[in-house]
Amino acid sequence: MRVLVTGGAGFIGSNLVDRLLADGHEVVAVDDLSSGDRDNLTGALGGDRFRLHVLDVRDPALAELTAEARPEVVCHLAAQISVRRSVADPVHDAMVNVVGTASVLAAAHAGGARKVVFASSVAVYGRPGTIPVPGDAPADPRSPYAASKLSGETYLATFRALHGIEYTTLVLSNVYGPRQSPEGEAGVVAIFTDGLLSGVPTVVHGDGTQTRDYVYVDDVVDGFVRACGQAGDGRRFNLGTGIQTTDRRLHALIADAAGRPDKPGFAPPRQGDLPAMAVDPVPAYDGLGWEPRTDLATGLKNTVEWARSRRG
Repeated sequence: MRVLVTGGAGFIGSNLVDRLLADGHEVVAVDDLSSGDRDNLTGALGGDRFRLHVLDVRDPALAELTAEARPEVVCHLAAQISVRRSVADPVHDAMVNVVGTASVLAAAHAGGARKVVFASSVAVYGRPGTIPVPGDAPADPRSPYAASKLSGETYLATFRALHGIEYTTLVLSNVYGPRQSPEGEAGVVAIFTDGLLSGVPTVVHGDGTQTRDYVYVDDVVDGFVRACGQAGDGRRFNLGTGIQTTDRRLHALIADAAGRPDKPGFAPPRQGDLPAMAVDPVPAYDGLGWEPRTDLATGLKNTVEWARSRRG
C-alpha cells in the first residue's frame, strides 16, 4: 500500500519509513526539517518507492500533495514535542499540534485515505493514580502539549464521524533508540549516551529513584505498522513495556554498554517531573497483536553502538 508519514525525517518517523519500505510499501514523507534530519533518510532517498516533501503540515499545499499521492494510510507523527516550550508558548504549541493535526486530517480526507494512525503521548494521562496506566485511564492533561495531543484524539473521532476515516491512536511511552538526538527536548537515553561517549559529566535529577517505561523504537515502529492494517480501528493503545526503570538503573545500564564509569552527578529534581510512569501494553497485545520484543539492555546496546558509529 501507499503510506504518507508526517514527521518522516524525525527519530521515530524515519525508522518507520525504513520499515515500511522494507515491507514493500510505497512511502511519501512530509517534514519541514525544523527538527527532523534529512540524513535520517539516507537509506530511503533515491529509491523508486519513496518521496520526501519538505513541507510544514499546516501548509495548504499538503492537501494538494495528498490528493495527488492518494495514500491509503496516513501516519501522523509531526509535532511540537517539548512540554516546557508548550508551557512557555502555548499558542505555538496549539498552532503546530492542533491546527497541524486538523490540517493533516483534512488532507487525508482530500486524498481519500482509509485511515490515520496518530502518535499521542503518555502526557495525556497527567498524574495517574494507577501505574502501569491502563489504556482506558481517563485523560488528565497537565500541560498545553498534553492538551494538544488530547485534542488530536478528539479531531480523529470527529473526522471518523464526518467522513468515515478510521483511526488508531498510539500512546507512546519513553521511546529510545538509534537516531534520537541528544539536543533540544531529547530523551534521557540520548542525553546519557552522548555524555558518556563524549566524556562529558552526566547528571541525574533528584535522587535517581524516578522511574520511566522505556520502549525501543523498532518495537514502536512495529506498532505503527500493525495499526496501518485493519486492526485497532477507533481505539487507543499504549505502546510501552509496563516495566518501570529508575534513572539510576538506566544510567548504570548505558554506562555498561558504553564501557564508561557509572558515576553521574546529581542535581535537584526538575519542577513538574513525575516520580513514576509506566503504561499497560496488554490491550495492544489483543487489539493489534503487538508486544515489545526488545529488552532494555539489548536496546541500549544497539543505541550506544549506533551513537558510537556516528562519532567516527
